[in-house]
Amino acid sequence: MNKTALKNFATNARKELIEKVKARAFRIGITEESIKKAQFESSDSIYIDGKQLSATEKKQREKLISRIKEIGYKQLVEEVAYTWFNRFTALRFMEVNNYLPTKVRVLSSSNPDSSEPDIIKEALSVELDIDKELVYELKLSNKTEELFKYLVIKQCNSLNKVLPFMFETIDDYKEILFPEGLLVRESFLREMTDTQVIPEADWEHVEIIGWLYQYYIAEEKDRVFKAKTKYTSEEIPYATQLFTSDWIVRYLVQNSLGRYWFEAHPEHRDLLEKWELYLDSEDTKNDLEESLKPYIDKELKVENIKCFDPAMGSGHILIYMFDLLYEVYSKCGYMERDIPRLIIENNLYGLDIDNRAYQLASFSVVMKALEYNNRFLRSIERDGLVLNLTAIQETNILTDEDIAYIAGVDNGENYINTKKFVEQYRDAKTIGSLLKIKFKCTEFLQNRLNDIQSLPVADLFHVEKRERTLSLLPKLLKQTDIMSNQFDILVTNPPYMGTGSMNTILSNYLKKHYPDSKTDLFASFMEIDHYLKEASFYASINQHSWMFLSSFEKLREKIIKNKLIENMLHLGPRAFEEIGGEVVQSTAFVLRNTYKKNINSVYLRLVDEKTAKLKKEKAIEATQNKKVPYRYLLEQEKFNKIPGSPIAYWATDSVRDIFFNYPKLQDVSEPRQGMATTDNNKYLRMWYEIGISKIGFNIENRRDAKESELRWFPINKGGSFRKWYGNNEFIVDYKNDGAELIDLVRTKYPKISDPEFVIKNRGCYFKEGITWSAISSSNLAVRFSPKGFIFSNAGMMLFSDDKLKTLYILGIMNSKLTALFSQQLSSTINFDQGIIAKLPYKENNDKVVNEKLGFLVEQAINISKMDWDYFEISWDFKQHPLLMYKGNAMRMEDSFRIWNHHTEIQFNQLKDNEEEQNRIFINLYNLQSELTHEVEEKDITIRKADLERDIKSFISYAIGCSFGRYSIDENGLIYAGGEFELSHYATFKANKDNILPIFQETYFEDDIVSRFVEFVCITFGEEALTDNLEFIAFSIGSKNGETAKETLRRYFLNDFYKDHLQTYKKRPIYWLFTSGKQKAFNCLIYMHRYDKSTLSRIRTDYLHELQIRLDVEKKSLLDIINGDATTKEISNAKKELKSLDLKIEELRAYDEKLHHMADMQIEIDLDDGVTVNYAKFEGLLAPIK
Repeated sequence: MNKTALKNFATNARKELIEKVKARAFRIGITEESIKKAQFESSDSIYIDGKQLSATEKKQREKLISRIKEIGYKQLVEEVAYTWFNRFTALRFMEVNNYLPTKVRVLSSSNPDSSEPDIIKEALSVELDIDKELVYELKLSNKTEELFKYLVIKQCNSLNKVLPFMFETIDDYKEILFPEGLLVRESFLREMTDTQVIPEADWEHVEIIGWLYQYYIAEEKDRVFKAKTKYTSEEIPYATQLFTSDWIVRYLVQNSLGRYWFEAHPEHRDLLEKWELYLDSEDTKNDLEESLKPYIDKELKVENIKCFDPAMGSGHILIYMFDLLYEVYSKCGYMERDIPRLIIENNLYGLDIDNRAYQLASFSVVMKALEYNNRFLRSIERDGLVLNLTAIQETNILTDEDIAYIAGVDNGENYINTKKFVEQYRDAKTIGSLLKIKFKCTEFLQNRLNDIQSLPVADLFHVEKRERTLSLLPKLLKQTDIMSNQFDILVTNPPYMGTGSMNTILSNYLKKHYPDSKTDLFASFMEIDHYLKEASFYASINQHSWMFLSSFEKLREKIIKNKLIENMLHLGPRAFEEIGGEVVQSTAFVLRNTYKKNINSVYLRLVDEKTAKLKKEKAIEATQNKKVPYRYLLEQEKFNKIPGSPIAYWATDSVRDIFFNYPKLQDVSEPRQGMATTDNNKYLRMWYEIGISKIGFNIENRRDAKESELRWFPINKGGSFRKWYGNNEFIVDYKNDGAELIDLVRTKYPKISDPEFVIKNRGCYFKEGITWSAISSSNLAVRFSPKGFIFSNAGMMLFSDDKLKTLYILGIMNSKLTALFSQQLSSTINFDQGIIAKLPYKENNDKVVNEKLGFLVEQAINISKMDWDYFEISWDFKQHPLLMYKGNAMRMEDSFRIWNHHTEIQFNQLKDNEEEQNRIFINLYNLQSELTHEVEEKDITIRKADLERDIKSFISYAIGCSFGRYSIDENGLIYAGGEFELSHYATFKANKDNILPIFQETYFEDDIVSRFVEFVCITFGEEALTDNLEFIAFSIGSKNGETAKETLRRYFLNDFYKDHLQTYKKRPIYWLFTSGKQKAFNCLIYMHRYDKSTLSRIRTDYLHELQIRLDVEKKSLLDIINGDATTKEISNAKKELKSLDLKIEELRAYDEKLHHMADMQIEIDLDDGVTVNYAKFEGLLAPIK
């Protein structure tokens, strides 16, 4: 199955259907802005814009308008579009599998050479309730589209008898919005039936229904994700639905439903041979069967097993439940033709908040029944069908008058009970299956429904109330029956939604009813015990954060205390093919709704496999070979030995004992969160965005910071995986001890009396300590933070007044021990202060060893600081290392060789250092059997020399010297705001005008290539200039036939700015003015030297001069074309002229923009940062990508 083809088809189909539905609505006088009134109205028709609508169409239009008033135009269009998509998907599936009762294809032809659907050819003979005269007339008039619409609607109406959930009756308002133009070659319907796009073999599997639905809503899902707002009830299905991989579904069902049956009927052991993901229980200490005997019914009948999916989506889990149940029924000797109905009516139950999902789930279940009994639709037509699936409905539209109408009275016990029944379903579309219902009164309400259905309407004012009641009440009774039930098997892939995305209604409900799991919707679905019988099975796949995070600690305690973890596939990242990266990390597991002590659970650790395919293969292997190293057995009580009871099944007894016996790190030094600015765009900057004189470096304390009257101060904010020292990039606006920030917090959170709740641990600001990144894609990486830093909630810190202890803790935290310990506490990518606080800490009383560790840690810090400061991203950068280490070398290649040798020595020295520290700590904790001291090179976080990177950074340094940011006469940062003094630049002059032109030809003597060549000549000498330029060109990727200067010019034109944006993390300090696609005009300026006359200088000194030179070039080309040159010369001249004209036109347009903005005399404030200032010159500057 080509998932890419399915996704492209479904997303395009949605767009097309929405446009076609809007077009149909427009034709009957309905748009988003207005609803036209009829121009003329009679008893049997109305006229809209001169177009007659029949009595049926009039009724449909009225229902349509009523629905728009209820849910809005946009939602209505979406609803109609998806309904028709579902119908066409259903028709396609049924025709390919020959399930249509007529046996005539509706959307395609059984003849691959025919483009006309079979139903059109056989219109007069097809077994549908059709008007043959009308059909004959439409065929005779060649009104093929109209005939197709008529026949499709007739087919849908016919299928309503057996599939009413998918095909409503003709008076439904969706019929009047039937999309037109479906038979044209480019339509989505043609694509759907194109076997080159979606082969018919794909339609033979009912899972295609689920995949198409997921892809149909994919763009809306992306939209609501990107919006990063709280989801409305309509958006929740888009944001939370995810199709579950088939093999994961099989694991969940085989180990819940399969286990439930096998434990009751061990004589059916041969069934296990087909269940390739069934994990046998392994209890070596106890007789598991004996301990569970009270909960196993040896007389269990298959038709009595109730299976439930409370978030069924398109029914994928229900479908495999059907397959497995069919195996069991067959094993028990039931008649094959009876089994499908028994399964649907007795065994399968499902809920969802999404009406679309309900349609598809119901359809999928019936299609699965047809797979086993191809006469099943006839059975439904004859005997009906009770489906225990429904879309949860809410009662928000019902008024007190409606409630009185339903109750038949407006006071008394029946009214009160009816009102309670109705009120409990307010906002049910938002709360969904998590809703805990209390009021049933279904017998009374069923009787009332029967009365309302059978009695005529006595009062015209009750017509609407009656219609609402007849539409809604049967659905409410159905969902009440399911939601008040208890089940033997619950299997689900629940919705995932963190608190940040929950609307107020949902958030408040979870806080009240699911306080221990309120931080994510999936976790709350782990607490729906009201749906479970005692000793029943709960199987799910969800995010593995519940296994580790402190916010789920009480949930874990409940599970460990009250449930039995039967088994688990710990999947980690990339369990879903559609989701890459490390963020979504999954686990699939089976719980038994009872607790038995000292029972071994089975865990498969599949987190390291890089693809879903590999995870599946490993899982199957583990069912066949119990000795695989990633299969673990553990009694769940042992989880309690580690603080917070993480589900760290892979931890050894010795590691668990260390946690249990040693104090926690927080007992020695408490990890602390820092500030949350509440508005990073306003209060945070990269340090190089700001005038350097406004930044307070090396501040001792808050008092000194306040008295300095400076605005900006360094802040630890986490960053990439780096140990010992570094990631010093951000500064924060903390002027006047953060007075403005504190005022903002008090304004934003008026209920919070103390801003400490948001701006945490202010008393620790500027202190020396240890910091780390709260989020990491790999192991924990800890760094020394000298005095002078504030810290954030993303770059937490811990402190000690004893410097030697600080170094000791830093050593432990960067050792392999902490990597081991933190994996037990959190297999997520989070290292918050709660995780760090729980690390086991063992004091070392050997003074000699402690001093040695102190020396090693300080050495590691110094090496890492030196490495950090080699690059200009550091505020302590002094000089480029190729100059720093060149000695007497005149050739850059020699300088690089020296630099390369130096970095190799540093790298190996740090590696030896870390391994020695590991050796000491491993011995201290007696973990020789668990760990080795070796460190992989990838875990050493200083950099070796890299030819391309280092030459490009040399080029960047040269540009910095050209602008005066640096000087080869003095070390460090020379100019970043303030008064610019040329006296700092004796050897290599800084550009006076702060403009470096970049052109495709050498139009100016002081262009960027000329200046760079001059810089190389001055720094390495003229004698080796040619060799050095060629070495540089080779390093950055020269092309065959290019000179070194041509390579440099190409690099400056095409790649320098990309590299600059990457180095400076999309906060460029050198700004690229560019005229556009033709790159006719380009120049760099240094942001810190910008003034309001810069644009005028660019325009008059460079742009106009370039225009003059291009005009001269144009004249020369025209002379060639109009002269007596050869044919080839004229042809080449014409090509050049065409290109030149594009550049001249681009320059003309650019000059207009530049002129306009130059006249505005725009000023910038460095404190505003790059993002704000850069935006002031939109249209002149290269976009930041």
